[in-house]
This record gives sequence, C-alpha cells and structure tokens, in this order.
Amino acid sequence: MQISANKVVTLDYTLTDEAGNVIDESQSGDFAYLHGSHNIIPGLESALDTKVAGDEFSVSVAPEDAYGAHDEGKLFTVERDKFPADVALQPGMQFRAQGGDGQGMLVTIANVEGDEVTVDGNHPLAGVTLNFQVKVIDVREATEEEMQHGHVHGPGGHHH
Repeated sequence: MQISANKVVTLDYTLTDEAGNVIDESQSGDFAYLHGSHNIIPGLESALDTKVAGDEFSVSVAPEDAYGAHDEGKLFTVERDKFPADVALQPGMQFRAQGGDGQGMLVTIANVEGDEVTVDGNHPLAGVTLNFQVKVIDVREATEEEMQHGHVHGPGGHHH
C-alpha cells in the first residue's frame, strides 16, 4: 500500500544535523503518524508520498520545509524576576511562557546578563537543515476515528 492522505505510517528514522550529530531517532517501530494531517514537518511528509513498507531512503529537509528560518524578531529581553528565583538560569535552558497572543510557547534562554534574560521564541531547530535516514515499517488505512481526530490512536483506539 502506498503512502497517501489518511494512511497511518509507521517509521524508523534517524535525524541528524549538517555536522552529522544525531538530533533524534526512533528505531523501535513505534513512531506512527497520520499522513496528510500535518503531524510531521512538511518536507519529510512530502518525501514520504508514494513510498511503501520496506522502502528506505535519505532526505535533507531545508529549514523552510521544516521549522522555518531563525527569526531574530523572536528574541526578547525579559526581566530576571519573571523566572523562578531558586533556578540558576543558564543559556540553553527551556521554559514554558505565555506569548503576546495568550498562547503558550516554549522559549530557550539565549543569554543572561545581570537582571536581563534574552529568550529565543524560535523552535530549537529553526534555521537547521535536517537530514533523515528513514525506513517505512508499515502503511495501513486510518480508522474513521483517527481521521476525525487528525492523529493516530494506539492499540485499542482512543486514549485521550
């Protein structure tokens, strides 16, 4: 069965950056997603179109087809007292914050200088070319419930 919209696809993959550093991987056959529902980055989803179980391939995904370019407009300076007092803040630490639109967002500390903390609201992989080594493990029809919910359900159905 070919991968197309409304198919549940199970993958093994290794994700590396341009230097070959492993960023993420799933090699246990337990990563599954609903194709066409925007559950994975667009560049990888496009590369999977028409593949079948057993196919293995490599693909490089440019930032614009992944998490976007790094946007300097998402760097903000925040007062130190907005963070827990008992935490020694260090660059690279991540916190949940509330954006100007009231939505929750993940921010990464970019710099700490005195009482000012520079946080970065970009996705940690923004601006990074992503290299995937992929093996398609399985392709199946999605259930009606999975299509309605826009994501894969585990064995036994709905669990949320």
